[in-house]
Amino acid sequence: MASLPQWRRNLYILVSVQILSTAGFSLVFPFLPLYVKELGVATTGSIEFWSGLVFSSQALTMMFTAPIWGTIADRYGRKPMLIRASLGGAILVGAMGFAQNAEQLVVLRTIQGLVSGVIAASNALVAASTPPEKSGEALGLMQTGTWIGIAIGPLVGGVLGDAFGFRESFWITGVMLGLAAMAVIAWVKEDFTPQESKDRPGFLSSYRALIHAPDMAGLYSSTFLFSLARSVTLPIAALFVLELMGPTAAVATVTGMLMGFKAIVGSGSAVWLGKLGDRLGHPRVLLFGALLGVLLYIPQPFVTDAWQLVVLQALTGLVQGAMVPAIGALMNLRTPSGAKGAAYGLDNSVNAGGRMIAPMLGAAVAVWFGLRGVFALAGLVYVGSALVAWRIYRNSQRDHQSVVQPTTVEVGD
Repeated sequence: MASLPQWRRNLYILVSVQILSTAGFSLVFPFLPLYVKELGVATTGSIEFWSGLVFSSQALTMMFTAPIWGTIADRYGRKPMLIRASLGGAILVGAMGFAQNAEQLVVLRTIQGLVSGVIAASNALVAASTPPEKSGEALGLMQTGTWIGIAIGPLVGGVLGDAFGFRESFWITGVMLGLAAMAVIAWVKEDFTPQESKDRPGFLSSYRALIHAPDMAGLYSSTFLFSLARSVTLPIAALFVLELMGPTAAVATVTGMLMGFKAIVGSGSAVWLGKLGDRLGHPRVLLFGALLGVLLYIPQPFVTDAWQLVVLQALTGLVQGAMVPAIGALMNLRTPSGAKGAAYGLDNSVNAGGRMIAPMLGAAVAVWFGLRGVFALAGLVYVGSALVAWRIYRNSQRDHQSVVQPTTVEVGD
């Protein structure tokens, strides 16, 4: 690695960190609703309500704090923010293994949202140091690292949950996040020069400039809708597998397979689709991903066996492999100079907003229309995402035509 440029060395190290940290975070996802059920409720409310709140509470606080952390990253460096997120996550996730009821788990998840944000911090560091013409490849590789970790985590977590119980998985996650923080401290280098205070935009003005930059509002809308569609089924996935399979000992394992296979497909496709976006245009790949999401979610409310759901969910990894690198690369290209941390901090906030709303919305739809209705809702959200992606694509086509259109000069001018 000594002969590699610094941005590539950082990229490869951060991909490894991404794998380690996301594997740790996602290790508990397959059985988190089952853990809530095991802990029980000390006050009042249904298991479905508290299961949704466990997912939403972390996203709620992250939604408000992520833009603040992003601005701090632009002022003091992205590496310190990545270390803060990793160490904070290690301590809090480890503590969740000691929770005595659902309410305590929700409190810890709420605090986690105040300090975490590993993926956004990693992406901001990569985006700031990567040449623009390589942004699709780099962010696609980061997405591959994310989904490799998410693939490993649920598969291992489901097996551990069924074999040894749930608490141990939280402690293992804490150790993995701690190791990720140590790797960043030891090996990641950041050449960061802060802006002079007189040249530094204010907090609100920097975000106003982001929103008004070309396509950024549409990209943040894409992030929100994608996060909503991806997260709305999380609180009920294990319960739907239980409904399809009946009360067997393998429910957590099958749910882990459902999430893990999707992550494998996503990780395998992200680099290829990211490079394809560098060549053919990221708006085109974004539109393809959104339309594919619509097609793949249409049959999911009608499955009759767990294996059908696992196959269809695995194929949706292509949607994530297309959309996430495309959104990240377009943000990198559209973001004003010196605002990478703010851009990805706001993106993390919008993502968290989707993850905050999705579990409670999914739980409500499950109560009113049944578990199958939640998968139908995800398909409808992808319809909205496709409409936004189409507008971004049309804007890119119009901008391209305005650039390549030759200027006509009248004789005599």
